[in-house]
Amino acid sequence: MIKALYTVIENTPLAVKTFRMVLEPTLSFRSGGEISPRGEFVHIAVPGFYLRRPLSVCDCEDGKLTVVYKVVGEGTKVLSETRVGTVLEVLTGLGRGFDLDACRQDALLVGGGLGVPPLYLLAKELKARGKKVRAVLGFNKADEIILAEEFRSVCDEVVISTADGSFGVKGFVTDALKALCPPYDYYYTCGPMVMMRAVCATLEGPGEASLEERMGCGAGFCYGCSIETKNGPRRVCKDGPVFKMEELAW
Repeated sequence: MIKALYTVIENTPLAVKTFRMVLEPTLSFRSGGEISPRGEFVHIAVPGFYLRRPLSVCDCEDGKLTVVYKVVGEGTKVLSETRVGTVLEVLTGLGRGFDLDACRQDALLVGGGLGVPPLYLLAKELKARGKKVRAVLGFNKADEIILAEEFRSVCDEVVISTADGSFGVKGFVTDALKALCPPYDYYYTCGPMVMMRAVCATLEGPGEASLEERMGCGAGFCYGCSIETKNGPRRVCKDGPVFKMEELAW
């Protein structure tokens, strides 16, 4: 875990109540090793609030971190109003990310809603390793679609589904998966729990899921984000957020 100050250099809307924030490192309080953020998250201190907000890393380039978040409460509302130039205290290097070595050649990425952003950095890193990368991204409606062009720039194929049929395949990501049957030897999924449960029931073979839980400390001390797995209780912030499919007790 690395505690640092980051300066906000971008904080712009992407879709309905959804924002992209780009953070540039300003000063590290404690030095650490190289940050490897794919599938990991950062814990951002929001001025005026005691608990930090855990946000998955969407991209990491030249030391800059990109996070995508949705306004769902007072804390994220304040975050959305944060101006460029504001300095925020951020904990980085948190959690256990995706396993790139698990994919032999064909990767399938399945994301829903705010589960889409952390898959973007994963797609970039898999592609850099010479893997075939296909993504199926699901949203409720067209005006909630995010990062479509970014995924198209790095993936071999991108399919988008909307629950109301306003764009792409009508239905859920599982409907798109059944219709398209994309080839893969390993899959990665992130999104609402009910979506990931359905994805795992639809797809065969090995895969991983990145979970979301309400967090207190974000570093494994408070056990507030514990879930039950086939191997007993696990902390999403410390033992995850990424878990192998065979570990999960759906």
